[in-house]
Amino acid sequence: MLSRLKRDLTMADVARGPGGSRIDLLVVSTMVEPGSRVLDVGCGDGELLQLLETDKQIDGRGVEISQRGVNECVARGLSVIQGDADTDLGFYPDKGFDYAILSQTLQATWDPKTVLGHLVRIGKRAVVSFPNFGVWHVRLKLLVGGKMPVTDALDQSWYETPNVHLCTIDDFVDLCRVLNIEIEYAQVLDAAGRPKSLRAPGFFANLLGEQGLFVLKRAR
Repeated sequence: MLSRLKRDLTMADVARGPGGSRIDLLVVSTMVEPGSRVLDVGCGDGELLQLLETDKQIDGRGVEISQRGVNECVARGLSVIQGDADTDLGFYPDKGFDYAILSQTLQATWDPKTVLGHLVRIGKRAVVSFPNFGVWHVRLKLLVGGKMPVTDALDQSWYETPNVHLCTIDDFVDLCRVLNIEIEYAQVLDAAGRPKSLRAPGFFANLLGEQGLFVLKRAR
């Protein structure tokens, strides 16, 4: 399985995905083995779950905090319940799923340390993606302008954003070390979610990556 995870992904690979799908979700889908049991935490409108069910024939479940998101998922025919990643993941059994996915949601949780710990407990593997607050132009805007930046990946003003715990790629790697979580695979993405040639972790990955994508498992 890891040989597939570690293969180089090109922009052409993701561009040939199902019409209209978010590029970063197409990249996440390449991390998942066909026929797997998948829990998508913070699944939004269910786009990723639907993509995985169509392309990978997974047995998928979702958790979404917003009623609107749940309604949209149900309208797609998906098995999704309303729940909060910060409070409800403790009810899921150990290794109940092959993959627990948290896509672009970690920074919006109140307790990312606990949430991440639950992900690698619930899933045999966890797939996590998030915007990188350490990218060079964010640093530059803070240095020169002295204000919280608005970017393609972080596209709301500080007083409107749902993001409560912004982090960098290096911060995330440090947290994995604290929690004794093994990083099986790491990929740097651009603002649109396309894979870059850089590999994380590393100085240039943290400096140039708009987003980080990690495949994790609990260390033995």
